[in-house]
Amino acid sequence: MMMLNMWFIVMLMFIFGNMIFISKHKHLLVVLLSLEFIVLSIFFLMIIFFNYIEYDMYMLMIFLLFSVCEGALGLSILVSMIRTHGNDYFQSFSLL
Repeated sequence: MMMLNMWFIVMLMFIFGNMIFISKHKHLLVVLLSLEFIVLSIFFLMIIFFNYIEYDMYMLMIFLLFSVCEGALGLSILVSMIRTHGNDYFQSFSLL
């Protein structure tokens, strides 16, 4: 029963993260935060799954390493965008 509750919470986290990612696309910071929320829910899902099959947690460290690199890359893009354009609106610059 407790395992089912944890799966339910992780799936709700994943769905809410995707809903925020789809609906709030005006600021880059909100998009990056929703992506990190999705990554965090996937991390929790992997913890539950690896504990269920009694697998060691080595792959979680690799996943955590890549998610930290993804977060640092997103923040560096945010800082460079704010320095060049003055804000983090998607409408303030052209993607072409």
